[in-house]
Amino acid sequence: MDNENIVAPEEAVREAAKEGPSGAGKGVGAILRRLRMEKGWTLQELARASGVSVGMISQIERDLANPSVRVLTAIRQALGAPVPAVFSEVAPSRASGESGDPAFVRRASQRPFLELGSVRKELLTSSGHHHLQMMILHIEPGGHSGKTALSYPAEKGGMVLSGELLLKVDGREARLKEGDSFVFDSALAHSFSNPTDKPTQVMWIIGSVQLDRHL
Repeated sequence: MDNENIVAPEEAVREAAKEGPSGAGKGVGAILRRLRMEKGWTLQELARASGVSVGMISQIERDLANPSVRVLTAIRQALGAPVPAVFSEVAPSRASGESGDPAFVRRASQRPFLELGSVRKELLTSSGHHHLQMMILHIEPGGHSGKTALSYPAEKGGMVLSGELLLKVDGREARLKEGDSFVFDSALAHSFSNPTDKPTQVMWIIGSVQLDRHL
């Protein structure tokens, strides 16, 4: 991992303040701490593997800071955790009879969620292991994926459900409006933001790809 991506401990508090409000993690910190402990790693080991500083990881785990999409992705990938593993599950409602649904169904009322400051993710994919992950991104006005571009082997696609999305891929950018769709190679540096003063909703799809495509 490139050391230039590591945030110095003394900068962790300042970055945390920018990433999201205190206490807004809604369980993501506890989930990441559990995943780290299950792997038997110290904070220092996770920091080295992810390129995120010890100070930042510590604050995220205590729900004192909200990670950006980029930071959460770096930590999740270092832990070897699939996308659904970092979402907060919603217990099935017995009254509605949804607890007896087949495994391929995900009810609207039972979508796991993930709060990342200015971005909220709702998981649409049903439970279990899948090579395809679908979600809805709710992006607040001015919200974005993080200060550093994302990049990892996968394919991404989606469609703007409402509002506008500024999508940047491999140095090029497009301002997408309601109904516009996209597909791109996630190994290319990419980022997104909501450039307007109104909320944006995006159908977001991630498909895993064979490693040999990127060798």
